[in-house]
Amino acid sequence: MLIETMASMDQSLLDLTDKETREKLSLWDRRIDPMAPLTEKQTDSILEIRTAAETLPIPSELPIEDLCSLTSRSLRTTFTTTVPASTEDVLLKGFQALDLENERIETAQQFFSWFSKLQVHMDQDEGAKYRKTRDSLNGYQEQCDSILSDVNEALQHLDSLQKQYLFVSTKTGTLHEACEQLLKEQSELVDLAETIQQKLSYFNELENINTKLNSPTLSVNSEEFIPVLSKLDDCIEYVSSNPNFKDYPVYLTKFKQCLSRAMHLMKTHTVNTMQNLTSQLTKRDPLGTANADNAFTLYYVKFRAAAPKVRTLIEQVEQRSERIVEYHQLLDDIHQCYLDQREALLSPSITSTISDLTGQNNKDHCALVRSGCAFMVHVCQDEHQLYNEFFSKPTLKLDELLENLCLSLYYVLRPLIIHVIHLETLSELCGILKNEMLEDHVHNNAGQLGAFEAVVKQMLEDVQERLVYRTHIYIQTDIIGYNPAPGDLAYPEKLEMMEKIAQSLKEEQQRAMSADSSFSDVQLEDPEAKRVISSGAVEGSRLQTSISPADLHGMWYPTVRRTLVCLSKLYRCIDRAVFQGLSQEALSACIQSLLKASDVILKNKTQVDGQLFLIKHLLIMREQIAPFHTDFAIKEISLDLKKTRDAAFKNLNLKAVPKFFRFNSHNAILEFLLEGTPEIKEHYIDSKKDVDRHLKYSCEQFIQQQTSIFVGNLEEFLTKVSALKTMAVQGGPTYNLSQQPWAQPAKIHDLVMDTYRVLKSKLPGTLQSMSLYLANRDTEFILFKPVRNNIQQVFQRLHALLQEEYSGEDLQIIACPSMEQINLQLSVNK
Repeated sequence: MLIETMASMDQSLLDLTDKETREKLSLWDRRIDPMAPLTEKQTDSILEIRTAAETLPIPSELPIEDLCSLTSRSLRTTFTTTVPASTEDVLLKGFQALDLENERIETAQQFFSWFSKLQVHMDQDEGAKYRKTRDSLNGYQEQCDSILSDVNEALQHLDSLQKQYLFVSTKTGTLHEACEQLLKEQSELVDLAETIQQKLSYFNELENINTKLNSPTLSVNSEEFIPVLSKLDDCIEYVSSNPNFKDYPVYLTKFKQCLSRAMHLMKTHTVNTMQNLTSQLTKRDPLGTANADNAFTLYYVKFRAAAPKVRTLIEQVEQRSERIVEYHQLLDDIHQCYLDQREALLSPSITSTISDLTGQNNKDHCALVRSGCAFMVHVCQDEHQLYNEFFSKPTLKLDELLENLCLSLYYVLRPLIIHVIHLETLSELCGILKNEMLEDHVHNNAGQLGAFEAVVKQMLEDVQERLVYRTHIYIQTDIIGYNPAPGDLAYPEKLEMMEKIAQSLKEEQQRAMSADSSFSDVQLEDPEAKRVISSGAVEGSRLQTSISPADLHGMWYPTVRRTLVCLSKLYRCIDRAVFQGLSQEALSACIQSLLKASDVILKNKTQVDGQLFLIKHLLIMREQIAPFHTDFAIKEISLDLKKTRDAAFKNLNLKAVPKFFRFNSHNAILEFLLEGTPEIKEHYIDSKKDVDRHLKYSCEQFIQQQTSIFVGNLEEFLTKVSALKTMAVQGGPTYNLSQQPWAQPAKIHDLVMDTYRVLKSKLPGTLQSMSLYLANRDTEFILFKPVRNNIQQVFQRLHALLQEEYSGEDLQIIACPSMEQINLQLSVNK
């Protein structure tokens, strides 16, 4: 019973203690005005500690100060469960700790007395720590109050210091700003003074510059002259750029006067130096006739030696000429003075030298042009080099001077050129001017030979114009108007003679081959003839090792040789367009001369000679014009008045005769104006195609004529037979060819035999003539192949006709040669 009572009391006590504890703890962590607010993490930590403490076992020994809590917990635990034996031991130890182990609690009064003692004792033990803590906190509070009082006092002093600092700082800042403003104003005044002084310095230099320039001891070669020029340029530039200054026109005028004075000094010094050089050289050679040995010394060494004396001043003028107009004018005056002195010095000497060259090469125009141009090339190069000794910037006046000097050569050469009549001389002059002078000298040194190039081009144009003019005359007189000599038309005699000479020389060379070959180098060949390759109608031919006399350049018909030589001279001398026109004219004239010569040979000799002569020379022309890579076609423009004539006659009113003609109506006039406009037509004339056309025609004529010679009678016979058959087919009387008087077997036998004899007798001569003229087996084969084919076809037709119309006895009487015999005859003579 006692135990139960104690347990209930202990439970009440525990409940009261927990309630108070929870209330007190709630004050510490309440939501509104917490005394000691805990963070979420701290709260979680407390809960975790409480949970862990409830599950821990009771230690065997506890300190005295924790006995109350242990006793209450032990009692609560003991009396809520079955009390084990060890619990009594725990209680005993608790009583011993309270010095009550000898007292027995038998009544409730004793228990309450004991409990009150226990409670007082517990309150004293618990309050002691809090009191001690309270006393410590009170001491701390007193110390904090003391510190707070000191801090407040210190803050009051700091506020006072801050107010004093702000006052002093404001005063100091004001003072600094005032000082800075003063310094700024002082700096601005200094800058203003320096600016004024700098601006005034340009104006103050006027008196100094004027004094120096007017000084009688001042020399343009002195060291102080160039600085004076630089200062004067700066002053003029500054004053000119500030027209708003006071007295701007006055000072600018005075500075300009000083500039004029300075430029006058430089010009006077430079001009006097050059004029003195010219006068010295003129006194030594008053007529300008110095020979070539000392000309360089007289005209170039002296000037080069004097160049450094004025080169420095000229450089100063050149540097300022682009910025200042006065210096540009001064530079022009110095250029003009220099070039005038050079012209006065060189003109007599160049004229004398050209006169000497003309006298030395009076009859050799090519040598005169070559030497004269070479002399002017050296003059131009030397003058450019000498000019560069004085000046560093080029001028067009130098080229004008050199062009005037070169014109002295042109004026001497032009009268000679316009009187040259030989095409060889004119073409050689073109080659000298175009190849040697323009392409070699001028191309390699275009900068120094610009003036020379202009004169040479003008001279070349004169030579080309003269060459074209002489070519027209040459074509008219020496090609179209050529009157052949008997020897020119001595065909085939001259070819046979040359062939015999060639054969004799060949035999003589073969005999002397083993001994001294004194004639080993003698060949009846022409270097130009080696390029002759048959073409056109004889396409596919090859160059033969044996050269025909007709292939020799000297054996060509004179007009052919002249035409080809003329074209070869013109090809590289004149423009392509002009060459095309001249080549067309020359080839047309040459073809006409060949046709005339062929007609004469045909009349005097045989038709074969005339035709082969024409074919051979047309082949030569076609081959020789092939290397000229140009178009031999020209365009001619003509005015066609056919429409105008037709329209006029259409609208002519023959009945109305008051006037010469009258139109029917206004519509007729309009029709005449619209339809009667003349037309401009263009015609293209191609001389190369003209050569091909004549060549083709000549070959066709030769083939036709040779076919007629060999089988002409048989062709006539076959034509009659064909006409007879045609009449029979068209309803005429039937015929029996063997009964016709002109078709009797005996008549046909005589006809066939005559044809075979002609073929056998004349064919070798024809082939020999072809070999003599053409001298090319491929060409001969190609030209003779159509003739052979025609002969074979005629005999094939004859054989077919005989087999069809005649019996075996008649065929024996006719005795026509077989095709094998005909082919054998043609192949033997091939």
